[in-house]
Amino acid sequence: MDCAVGDRRVVASTGGRGFDKTLPTVVLLHGAGMNHTIWAFQARTLAHHGRNVLAFDFPGHGGSAGPALETIEVLADWLLRALATLDVACFRLAGHSMGSLVALEAAARAGAACEALALLGFVPQMRVHPDLLGAARAGAHLASELIVAWSFGLKNLTGGNPTPGVLLPDAALRLIEQTPAPSLAADLAACDRYQGALAAASAVRCPVLLLSGAQDRMTPAKQAEAFTGNFAQARSIVLRDCGHMLMVEQPVAVLDSLRAIL
Repeated sequence: MDCAVGDRRVVASTGGRGFDKTLPTVVLLHGAGMNHTIWAFQARTLAHHGRNVLAFDFPGHGGSAGPALETIEVLADWLLRALATLDVACFRLAGHSMGSLVALEAAARAGAACEALALLGFVPQMRVHPDLLGAARAGAHLASELIVAWSFGLKNLTGGNPTPGVLLPDAALRLIEQTPAPSLAADLAACDRYQGALAAASAVRCPVLLLSGAQDRMTPAKQAEAFTGNFAQARSIVLRDCGHMLMVEQPVAVLDSLRAIL
């Protein structure tokens, strides 16, 4: 699905069903250096079970026109403008990694319009290792390699996918390679400097789910669990044998968790 925010093209997947704002709308937000396809399994299933799905490509990612936006706050404003353009009055948000920060900030700004919030691979301060940030700013392929190396739990990092011939780290690397280097650098810098999680959490009144991987080295589950109490109503789920790339490492478990709140 194509639309425009201002004068720039925006692409969103609707999970294989037509856009229907009369249904409850679920918005899915990807992480740094990725695009909407990371949500393919969850988006399609939700869309075929009574939800109006919008899995956006952020500016400068996938099919959405650039340049990439440089702060989490600006991305949140952009998201709310995109939803207003589509005349979506109420929605439920799910975001992964960088997308979880955007979802949190947007939920805080949206008030009652946000009916539920799911934060996957979330920590309140998403600091980025200097080596990764430096490689991204230099446009080095090392940045993509480091993200992939740190993103998966041990099982999937070493070939645990049940589908013959499908190695998840290789697929993730191909996905990140599609993103322009300046977009990846902007994403990581935005995560690194975001400091608004506590203030945003205090403004959120809808039900919140924090979903983490027990083997996540990028956004450790313990930090998400410790932050849960800053929301008015929230719970935390930790998936065993799972790293940072929850939606592809354990797609069914993630979908089951999202169904309960979205």
